[in-house]
Amino acid sequence: MKKVTMTLLIFNFVFFYSCNNTSSENKTDTNEVVKSEKSETKKPKPEKFNVWAASDPHVTVDAMHGVECMQLAFRQSEGYFSFLPEHERQLAGIPPAFDWDVMLLAGDLTSSQYPPLDGEGEIFVREFETLKNHYREDVYTLAGNHDGSYTDTGLGSWFQKWADPMGENTATSGVNNDNRRFKPEGTWERYKFEAGNVLFLMLADQNSAPNPVGRGNSVDNKPGGFPAGAVTRETFNWWKEQVLANQDKIIITAHHHVLRNTTTISNAGGGAGIHANNTGDFEGASYLYYIIENSDLDNFEYTMSRPGEPGPFEVFLEEFEKENGKPAIDVWVGAHSHSHPQDVKDGRSLIEQKWGVTFMQVAALTHYHSGRTPMSWMLSFSEGSDTYDIGNYIHRAPYYNHIPKSMMESKGVNAVGTEAPEGGLEKNGWYEPNAQTFTLRHKFSGPEADTRPELN
Repeated sequence: MKKVTMTLLIFNFVFFYSCNNTSSENKTDTNEVVKSEKSETKKPKPEKFNVWAASDPHVTVDAMHGVECMQLAFRQSEGYFSFLPEHERQLAGIPPAFDWDVMLLAGDLTSSQYPPLDGEGEIFVREFETLKNHYREDVYTLAGNHDGSYTDTGLGSWFQKWADPMGENTATSGVNNDNRRFKPEGTWERYKFEAGNVLFLMLADQNSAPNPVGRGNSVDNKPGGFPAGAVTRETFNWWKEQVLANQDKIIITAHHHVLRNTTTISNAGGGAGIHANNTGDFEGASYLYYIIENSDLDNFEYTMSRPGEPGPFEVFLEEFEKENGKPAIDVWVGAHSHSHPQDVKDGRSLIEQKWGVTFMQVAALTHYHSGRTPMSWMLSFSEGSDTYDIGNYIHRAPYYNHIPKSMMESKGVNAVGTEAPEGGLEKNGWYEPNAQTFTLRHKFSGPEADTRPELN
């Protein structure tokens, strides 16, 4: 036993000594080992990149009726269904979970006819607590017409405090830019971010403007959503510069409104019966109507996009296509005019192409604000492909059973009763009739794999 023990001791000593005194010719560089291990464990570049587009949660009204519509959508996307009432599960089935990398939330976060208050901001922020597998910072927000403050209380003050796209008010919004996978650049009213070779241009609605463009001064205390879309001339110029300087990229523009005569419910006067406007002017209530030329309160000036008088976005997109034989951008994500998935108005549906650009009407997530189908959309890009897929997701198909007929009619909406409308909206999940494929101006080259710690 002693001989065996001694032999083992000698062997271990010799082995330890030889391992730590290898000649320089045979010695492996520790740094090379680490580098080799890192290269072997590096996550591969994903084959798919999914952009979830949604809007108009109007969390205030829904919360009053006991519905947390953003939480519902988040849970459905991540596969949590135990909270659904049994009768709803039987009626509409369990909708499938789906992957998404970033979400574009295109405004009307609240339902206020007056400027939203902090309590509404707290409701909005609370809904993100449901996310388990995604960061709060994976959601990129825009201001809609309902999110505007009075002019004298600070332009976009509520939106900056609670939605906070630039991560400047973490204490109230919970947004921490250190958690961003794709860093935003700009200001709350116009900013950009890039994912691979996709450039996102995010334009906020300017409902903090003076009347009649926006809600005006708090002294006037005017109610109403002031639905017509507005941006400043500075925002348009910034957008145009970004578009011209990045023609080598896939470009997605997002604004709360679409442009005039692009999708369903975007024509002049199309907002009547859908958007309340205390001024009585419904002409531009359903599209990007105003360009604020001068924000000086003593010399306030604006122009409008009207039939026969196109606005600067429309002129630029049309002229660019004519001069270059191709579209200036790939996609315009808009919202605002709550729709049913099958809505067609004046021959235009929720997804249409104009000037070579794909325009999308993605609203709305809300269940009770105007009483239409709670839904969202997915844009799915494949590595190396010059096409992308669009899908339409229904979040609560049997919602018709939950909204009183009198409430719908009071909003100017025809009650659809308890039967699903034509087209078969009897189930939650993907609505196949709206699935489409479109061509990109460039082949998609996606971002590297997400290296942030997993949340689950």
